[in-house]
Amino acid sequence: MTHYLSSVRAVENAVGVQIPENARIVRNLLHGAQFQHDHIIHFYHLHALDWVDVVNALKADPKKTAALADNVSNDPKGGAVYFKEVQQRIKTFVQSGQLGPFTNAYWGHSAYKLPPEANLMATAHYIEALRLQAKAARMHAIFGAKNPHLQSFVVGGITSVKDLTPDRIAEFLYLWKETQEFVKNVYLPDILAVGSFYKEWGSLGGTTNFLAWGDLPQSAKEPESLFMPRGVIFNRDLKGVQMADQDKVTEHVAHSWYKGSTEHHPYKGETDPQHGDYDPEDRYSWIKAPRYEKEPCEVGPLARVLVAYARGKKEVKDIVDTALNKLSIPVTALFSTLGRTAARCLETVVIGDAMEGWVMELVGNLKKGNAKTYQKWTMPNSAMGCGLNDVARGSLGHWIEIENKKIKNYQQIVPSTWNLGPRCKNGKLGPVEESLIGTPVADPKRPLEILRTVHSFDPCIACAVHVIDPNSNEIYKVKVL
Repeated sequence: MTHYLSSVRAVENAVGVQIPENARIVRNLLHGAQFQHDHIIHFYHLHALDWVDVVNALKADPKKTAALADNVSNDPKGGAVYFKEVQQRIKTFVQSGQLGPFTNAYWGHSAYKLPPEANLMATAHYIEALRLQAKAARMHAIFGAKNPHLQSFVVGGITSVKDLTPDRIAEFLYLWKETQEFVKNVYLPDILAVGSFYKEWGSLGGTTNFLAWGDLPQSAKEPESLFMPRGVIFNRDLKGVQMADQDKVTEHVAHSWYKGSTEHHPYKGETDPQHGDYDPEDRYSWIKAPRYEKEPCEVGPLARVLVAYARGKKEVKDIVDTALNKLSIPVTALFSTLGRTAARCLETVVIGDAMEGWVMELVGNLKKGNAKTYQKWTMPNSAMGCGLNDVARGSLGHWIEIENKKIKNYQQIVPSTWNLGPRCKNGKLGPVEESLIGTPVADPKRPLEILRTVHSFDPCIACAVHVIDPNSNEIYKVKVL
């Protein structure tokens, strides 16, 4: 739904339409559900096994694991019998020689630090999260038709008018409550428990600059009303947080497989692929290099949390300070792989808690007879607009230029472009490149430590994949009629 939302916002910005209040609320609810769903999947199914040794869980004492789970979480599931059953399932996988989802990991690596009982508890929660995320996805189906490709957003509002009924809203609220209870009673305690064994990662994997477009508007006034605020932080200076302006963004291609070497603002952006040899000193990536005021910026949960923390947003500041106190680490530890992993969970708690209020706001409007969900608009002959939002992976922007009532140019800068982009023409490293410098690697043939940091960014580089004719070096183009 993330690109869907940005594309609709870009056109709305260009044509100058203001969506109704109910459309704003429903969009926020679906976006909030996206955070709950994505962040649970990211930690448990894409990142947790960088910290958790599944095979080592076979050495755990189920009774001690149950005691540990009672001490660190409020998960209603548990007990020695439950953990014994999970352990038996793991044993079946291991003895069969077919580990399924646990294949190709670095089990037994010296960088794993959790005791067997913690490994068993976390693996049990991995399995539990598989069931939970399926339920979380149903929130999208209620007001958006399906997950992940929603159907209910249109320029001017939403189309899910007949879904705004007491029964459908109650169903959404029920699923939200079950998901949020897992986030607060299992996900958050797991993050703190795992983090307590890996405090040294509070000084590894950090970057320097952070950008957040912000999102979840609470009124028609943007960016002032954004629940997760907009801002940019340079040189880790939280006291110097500034308002971010899309006019200051450029994309560089000097080290990317595209024609030319000049940076452009997205409105003037060009996407003209030209593959060449892999050369770390020249061009070595399909990804462009976005820059804000000529500086690389990390985007994502850590950037959003840092900007909100720096701006003194109470909900964020309270939960961040509590987590830092429980782990007995300083605020500077946020600039790290550990901080990035924790921030993803902390913002899930904050955004999830806010969703209940948005549901009540929607119900209040409907009770007052305010059921408007769409605002009519007309296509101008020419216009330009941008759609900015902050999605689970980070800051996302779409830029559109309209001419003769048709799209003349359309450019996107996605979160993984910001994070995984190569050097710019000035030789400045991209955020992921910067974050890996100085990472200790115990076994170069099994670089678990590298995976921890890269996975903490939740990379998605599908946008950097192109189909090229090997004979002509031409990109295949498809014309939609």
